[in-house]
Amino acid sequence: MTDAVFLARAQFAFTIGFHIVLPAFSIGLASYLAVLEGLWLRTGRQVYQDLFQYWVKAFALVFGMGVVSGVVMSYEFGTNWSAFADKAGPVLGPLMGYEVLTAFFLESGFLGIMLFGLRRVGPALHFCATCIVALGTLMSAFWILSANSWMQTPQGFRIDAAGRFIPTDWIAVIFNPSFFVRLPHMVLAAYLSVAFFVGAVGAWHLLRDRGNVAARTMFSMAMWMAAIVAPAQIVMGDMHGLNTLHYQPAKVAALEGDWDTTNAAPLILFGWPDMQHERTEFELAVPHLGSLILTHQWNGEVRGLKSFPPADRPYSPVVFWAFRIMVGLGFLMAALGIASLVLRRGGRLFHARWLQRIAVVMAPAGFVALLAGWVVTEVGRQPFTVYGHLRTADSVSPIALPGVATSLAAFAIVYLIVYGAGFAYLLALVAKPPVPAERGPHPGVPMHSAGITPGPPAAHTLGDPRPAE
Repeated sequence: MTDAVFLARAQFAFTIGFHIVLPAFSIGLASYLAVLEGLWLRTGRQVYQDLFQYWVKAFALVFGMGVVSGVVMSYEFGTNWSAFADKAGPVLGPLMGYEVLTAFFLESGFLGIMLFGLRRVGPALHFCATCIVALGTLMSAFWILSANSWMQTPQGFRIDAAGRFIPTDWIAVIFNPSFFVRLPHMVLAAYLSVAFFVGAVGAWHLLRDRGNVAARTMFSMAMWMAAIVAPAQIVMGDMHGLNTLHYQPAKVAALEGDWDTTNAAPLILFGWPDMQHERTEFELAVPHLGSLILTHQWNGEVRGLKSFPPADRPYSPVVFWAFRIMVGLGFLMAALGIASLVLRRGGRLFHARWLQRIAVVMAPAGFVALLAGWVVTEVGRQPFTVYGHLRTADSVSPIALPGVATSLAAFAIVYLIVYGAGFAYLLALVAKPPVPAERGPHPGVPMHSAGITPGPPAAHTLGDPRPAE
């Protein structure tokens, strides 16, 4: 059964690994589209409407793929994790239902207007539809993060004679102790991921045509987001760490590679946690810095993994390295945003081809960091599905190893074909440069027919920095 449990976990990790990227993409891109359309209505500059038309096609594709991947996961709860669904269903079922009834219905109800209704309803109502779709993606994040946070820091329930979690206080369930740090951390991660993808697309086209106004605009907007959101995400990550240290100290010990409880914990930069011998091999550490970061005290106490029973310890090597990938990419993204500010001040943002090349390379950085953070969150929660109350081994369906292995292989084949084709088509869409009067799912609307007074003419020469400065 242990092997079957591992494969069931691997299958869920594989499917949610695809899924988590798609809603994050939708959250960030929907808000970006709302900003673009708002700027178009306010300034009358056609470049914002061109960019809206350019990116709304990508949003439609990503949204569709995300819906399909989410449906698959819902079935997976019943097939591979029926014991978990039975026990935690009274809490998680309503939360997932609220997500569908509020967020998904809101998104799907106004998505058609957003994609095809500009000529039919006019710019003002169309902008409202775009904002409602963006709001729907944020509401979806609210409910999903509430459910996930409850699994990490459960409260507001009782356990009945059958072992089921029965809600006793819905406010405590929804607004559980880690919800207030997980939600903004996830939303900022989505914004940052999309900002770097959009910035990479703009940089790619700038390297080929530095005078492309739309490419200059999207690159500039993305770098503004990087400069603002990346440092904010580092601060939020610190708050998240303090919360985790309080409620899930075993997870912190695993991601830090700390085995012994100490009042002057070092920060282990690199190493290899050895679960068998209970030590971190080949470690490169900075004295006291671990305590300073985790507790904000020079000699603050940090619990080590040895203070927890072996059966309750997360698998440290995976959590340890996933955390370092996430943090390392976070600081790289912040550094790129700060570099863009320095270059912007000197009027060299569009002339620094080295910055644009780095931006292209870092296109997936936000999504990789997001996936690494998800690994830290979920693997670090092990061996529990509901932290401290329900073990993963007690949550799985009674399916033998061959059945789980067959379904995992089938999922891998289908996902790689279907989503491989979807991501390939997404790359084909953004590989085409944005052009004036860009055509989206519906033709672009000229400003005079939309009742918008044109703004200043777009600059087409390298000497005029107005489109992006």
